[in-house]
Amino acid sequence: MTEARLKSGLWARGLMRLIETQGGSAMMLKRGDDDAGAVLIVLTDRTGSSAVLRDSALGAGWERIPMETPEALDTYLERQKRYDPDLWLLEFTLDDIATPVETFLPGRSE
Repeated sequence: MTEARLKSGLWARGLMRLIETQGGSAMMLKRGDDDAGAVLIVLTDRTGSSAVLRDSALGAGWERIPMETPEALDTYLERQKRYDPDLWLLEFTLDDIATPVETFLPGRSE
């Protein structure tokens, strides 16, 4: 039996609202498939630091990938978009990307 999951579009918009209620800002960089697209989250802060959050492959939670330069981030995102055309890309701007936002980001099957 498969586990019930929220549709990607609803889930992505809910995450954006959650971040905004926590004092951050959220922007949709790319709209993916409304029903089942994967979601990547770009974290940035006001100093220009960035990281990418992606749902771990084995359902073990969120994986954080630090990005050393803006060019590295752009290259990574372009590669992911080519690999998965249904991908959602969200950008969250926070005071400090070291804040562990993964702890309050729900999984889609929760």
